[in-house]
Amino acid sequence: MPNKGGDSGREAMGAPPGDGSRAWKELAPARILFIQVSRIGDTLFATPTLRAIAQAWPDAQITALAHPNRAEVLEHLPFLHRVGSITKKTAPWRGRWGGRQYDLAFVLGFDEALVAYALRVAHRVVAFRQKDEGLNARLFRAVPEPRFQARHAVEYCFSLAESLGLPMAGRRLAFQVLPAEAQAARERLRQAGFADAHPLVGLQAASFPTRSYRDWPVDHFVQLANRISARWPGARFLIYGGSAEKAQTDALKAALGDRALLLAGKLTLRETAAVMGCTDLYVGVDTGPTHIMSTFDIPMVGLYHATSGAAQTGPCDHPAARLIDHPLCGRGGSDHSSMADIPVEQVYAAVEAALAAKEPAWSA
Repeated sequence: MPNKGGDSGREAMGAPPGDGSRAWKELAPARILFIQVSRIGDTLFATPTLRAIAQAWPDAQITALAHPNRAEVLEHLPFLHRVGSITKKTAPWRGRWGGRQYDLAFVLGFDEALVAYALRVAHRVVAFRQKDEGLNARLFRAVPEPRFQARHAVEYCFSLAESLGLPMAGRRLAFQVLPAEAQAARERLRQAGFADAHPLVGLQAASFPTRSYRDWPVDHFVQLANRISARWPGARFLIYGGSAEKAQTDALKAALGDRALLLAGKLTLRETAAVMGCTDLYVGVDTGPTHIMSTFDIPMVGLYHATSGAAQTGPCDHPAARLIDHPLCGRGGSDHSSMADIPVEQVYAAVEAALAAKEPAWSA
């Protein structure tokens, strides 16, 4: 279906007409705005798009705005000039003075207040087609939303840049841990007596409350940890999570005792990521920390629910990831499909395979 709104907006701003395969070469933006206001995982899924934008226009300064509780996910990425925050509630009050500060803007999502803000501060705006045709008519590109789960979440985000013909610069998610953060994480583990433990295994037992059907049972995590300890007696476990999963994380800690360090609810997002970078292995369900973990070249095992498999949200181009889908994934599973249907034996086999892929000295 022709994108009449996007094309008319593009011509109104003086851009030369043409298809998306040439559009990005006809632009030379010096200042670019990128807005993604969502959860941790969705924010990370946008990082390959940001990387591609930076490589397409290496001299441009890129500003990324995210949810106030997620912006730190993007901090210190080398291809970003500035990271800030915005919400759909604050957007209507912003950008009403000072004119258009950006040459080009990309807006993920369907919060029309964010699109309207971008139109106030940028000369050209690329966004998904909104319900308001008045907004669509003002867009440089009004991109049809990809069909639900038809593409990986990384490619879903990239569809905005793709509409201009930008080449993808890799599908790997990006997160940057600073040297000082890594040093603080090592010191934290040293003080806990876990610095020399191998394998040091991170566990993410729960997703967020509205997606609790993605949780693998705590008892299954306990059985898995016991299998790992039987194979590697020196194994120790780090329990990740937030305050919302306190029941699961407390139960897991109680079952594992001194073999485990409970970090859930005790660290910031960036502190958690820095600790992740010190580990030997990760096992977790489909949620934000799992996406952060996928940015490290560390063996990992991801567990995916029937309604959202690894093909939609799993790590891309990871050197040592083993991804396990629910048996009903792609076969009519629903929110009622139990993650208990993924057996411990299958996950343990994936753990051994993931570690073998990196061949650490202690795994022999």
